[in-house]
Amino acid sequence: MKALVVDDDEGIGWILDRVLQEEGLEVLLAGSIAEARAFIADKAHDDINIAFLDVYLPDGNGMDFLAEGSLNMPVVMLTAETTFGHAAEAYRIGAMEYLPKPFDLDEVRQLVQRVRPATEPVQVKASKTEDNLIIGRSQAMQQMFRTLGRVAESDLTVLITGESGTGKEMVARTLHDRSRRADQPFIAINTAAIPAELLESELFGHEKGAFTGADKARTGRFEQADGGTLFLDEIGDMPAALQAKLLRVLEEGKVQRVGGNQSKVLNVRLLAATHQNLLKNIAEGKFREDLYYRLNVIPVQIPSLRDRRDDIPELAHHLLDAAAEELSMTAPILLDDAVELLSRHDWPGNVRELKNVMRRLAVLTPGASITLSDVALALGNIGNSQVEEETLAQAVTRCTRQYLHQLGYAQATNLHAHLLEQVEPPLLLLAMERCNGNQLKVAEMLGLNRNTVRKLLRKYDIDPQFFR
Repeated sequence: MKALVVDDDEGIGWILDRVLQEEGLEVLLAGSIAEARAFIADKAHDDINIAFLDVYLPDGNGMDFLAEGSLNMPVVMLTAETTFGHAAEAYRIGAMEYLPKPFDLDEVRQLVQRVRPATEPVQVKASKTEDNLIIGRSQAMQQMFRTLGRVAESDLTVLITGESGTGKEMVARTLHDRSRRADQPFIAINTAAIPAELLESELFGHEKGAFTGADKARTGRFEQADGGTLFLDEIGDMPAALQAKLLRVLEEGKVQRVGGNQSKVLNVRLLAATHQNLLKNIAEGKFREDLYYRLNVIPVQIPSLRDRRDDIPELAHHLLDAAAEELSMTAPILLDDAVELLSRHDWPGNVRELKNVMRRLAVLTPGASITLSDVALALGNIGNSQVEEETLAQAVTRCTRQYLHQLGYAQATNLHAHLLEQVEPPLLLLAMERCNGNQLKVAEMLGLNRNTVRKLLRKYDIDPQFFR
């Protein structure tokens, strides 16, 4: 199967390319109507199964392009506009679907399934980055994906910030894998893990005899990354003296080995990361302001796991399957109440902690299913008695969030009535059960008029005789 994506927003293109390839599609990316016409005219691409078409493009309007009739495949219109007029017009001129931005990736997958031939096997493509944990449908992650998509193919310096364990190196590797330098070296170094007196030599290399023990010349990480990408993790821990030397390398584009007197011009894309607040460090005199602005050309903030709890179920299942595959075993089933407990945990170690917990569960779970008790034990609790009880307000908040996610924020109109229709039937059923079908007692229990209770029973087709 093939998909044509016509959108001049590189971030949107990057997201769609990623999810469509995961669904086994070959993706053709066009940034304009002219590029889309070229793909359609090419006989090698006369088997496009679905097109995702933006409304506003540099060389015209996607609606007009669709109305021409030259797109002989199902078309999904993409737009940041959310007016009824746009949607109605899209359907009128023949769009299969109208998808407002930001869109849910599940909706994209469902649209692919609608056009997939029933006889075609699904061949899901593996990510270029093995063990890729950069997944998530939350708004924060989608915004980060858009930023990554816009800058991946450039040579711009990116400063990645986020708490420990959020996956900063994974983001850096993904940027490299999606760049024009993908076939060149990706060199990563944790500047906090190397003693200060050795870090300069590690970064820039040294000549023979430069210091005691330097019995031969050695290339540094900058030289090793020539033509590719250098990732400096925990840049906030770099000693002040070395910050000045790094700034000079970034300004001049060349390095000089320790003990050497010649400089070498290099072609290196620099990515940096830290869990620290560099602005605070600048105010305290711990980090150079000029270096900060050299590094912070494109800022990418990775949200903590507790700030994107909606992503935890998908991540947990993904990590459980990965652990089972690594251990050559069948993955146990993750029960719903176990997932809920995982979603309520604060995850101070973020994705790294979740990964370790899922590996622990894969190995130590005694049965075929992972229960609430199994998760409680894996998180360090002893039995369910020590698991923090969820208050009614917390449960309502969690369930309402899930309901809104399923409903789609863009369609969440008349929300009060929607929620009442979800809450009233189970509340009535529980009250009727508690009161053995006595409607007068139910009315007293709920604080409603008896006639109101009768109307609600009829509305939801609840038979009072069932409870007597």
